[in-house]
Amino acid sequence: MKVCVDELSKLSVTNVVIESVDLSLYIAHATIADEERVIADRHGKVLKTRNLLEMQRAIRKAVSCELFLRQRSAYDEMVGHNHPATDNSMELPLGKEPLPEWLN
Repeated sequence: MKVCVDELSKLSVTNVVIESVDLSLYIAHATIADEERVIADRHGKVLKTRNLLEMQRAIRKAVSCELFLRQRSAYDEMVGHNHPATDNSMELPLGKEPLPEWLN
């Protein structure tokens, strides 16, 4: 389910996870009432950026909650490990404070 970036300020967003999908492609998910929703732009399309800072700027205009960066690794698949499928993701906190003025 999607939620528009403009609507985030009206909702009780617990946190936002910015997911690194590819080398330099980021999409964001907002947690609202224990449900993770994809954040969409004003036109209803999934909000995608090629720069992490650009995504943070877009999100920070709408919310002041904790931000996280989620990175998934395909290392096990690349080296041919035969381990059972596990979630190989890592979440790093990006903070709760607004971006410094020089980054805006």
